[in-house]
Amino acid sequence: MSSSILRTAARILMPLLLLLAIFLLWRGHNAPGGGFVAGLVIAIAYVLLMLADGVQDARRALLIRPRALLGIGLLVALSSGAIPWLSDGAFLTARWTPFGPDRWHLLLGTPLLFDVGVCMVVIGVVLTITFDLAED
Repeated sequence: MSSSILRTAARILMPLLLLLAIFLLWRGHNAPGGGFVAGLVIAIAYVLLMLADGVQDARRALLIRPRALLGIGLLVALSSGAIPWLSDGAFLTARWTPFGPDRWHLLLGTPLLFDVGVCMVVIGVVLTITFDLAED
């Protein structure tokens, strides 16, 4: 049983860590950060929850098995490379498409998709290892 201070801290820090991870993921293809760091931050949030409430509560909060997240992330990362390859480009060549109204000047591209896949793989690997070790 963990302390009430740890449980309270975990409940406060969890949403803040998830917001930080989204920020790191979003800016990562243009500056330091990206999928790997965002995945580590998200995994740390769930490890903190695991330490506060136990492995089963952390698994329930994740909503998906970590191993499934790992596989899906690998497929997402590979698909980001296949998109330009299927349109007569080289594998893992960046492709960009405008998103939203023209005044936003927002481009979404395959580097962000790759970072999302990497993020999912990192979360899956770290939490698979951590949850399995904690249950033993």
